[in-house]
Amino acid sequence: MAPVRKPFQGLVNIVRFNWHFYALSLGLMLALGLAARLLPAPLGRYSGLGLALVAVPMVFSLAVSTYVYDFAGLYELGWLPADCVPAPGATVLSVSAGFDEISPALRQRWQPEQLLAVDFYDPARHTEVSIRRARRAYPLLPEALPVSTRALPLPTAAAVTTVAFLAAHEVRDAAERAAFFTELRRVTQPNGVIIVVEHLRDAANFLAYTVGFLHFHSRRSWLATYQAAGLRVAQEVKITPFITAFVLRADAASA
Repeated sequence: MAPVRKPFQGLVNIVRFNWHFYALSLGLMLALGLAARLLPAPLGRYSGLGLALVAVPMVFSLAVSTYVYDFAGLYELGWLPADCVPAPGATVLSVSAGFDEISPALRQRWQPEQLLAVDFYDPARHTEVSIRRARRAYPLLPEALPVSTRALPLPTAAAVTTVAFLAAHEVRDAAERAAFFTELRRVTQPNGVIIVVEHLRDAANFLAYTVGFLHFHSRRSWLATYQAAGLRVAQEVKITPFITAFVLRADAASA
């Protein structure tokens, strides 16, 4: 089976989509390095300390990202419990937010009869430059449907399995997020599963991404979203210390 991703594709994409941040960081590191060599004490020592404070978190975050996206088997899907893998020929729904990097893997690994792809990216609301660059580099599948989080143009119980891969955190408002997952529940068959893969706002991701971890939602926030949408966590898989997968099923008590 041919690989669906190139070597170090995760690392390359991170730098490619966020090159402005790394350019600024390298410029600052160069300035601090020169200051550390040329300025007298104690300014030189302070500059050296500043250089370390910039360099170490950046290098560590890139190392973590390389591990997560290139070496942890994230896209091979082997971390998913066997009883959650759809049978060949099932209908699978893939949900993205401007950057769909999982649908090719789903098609190759699961061989669905039909792969439905929806994307809720709204350039007026999702203004991050990294998403715009990702969209230019990786256009959506030709059959992908632009959608609103409030209403999906799909029939009830359209998919056996729904996958929201590193996308749902872009819904920042809690009420909108609950409404979105209510829609995902509607379009997923009652005995099917919704698989949500996300970074969490937790200690591990703070160590990896410092203040960048604030872009993620906490585990408590996700659990509140699922409960409000009538979903329960059937299984929770720690793919790496930095990535969590929630396997959701319809809550019979909310049916």
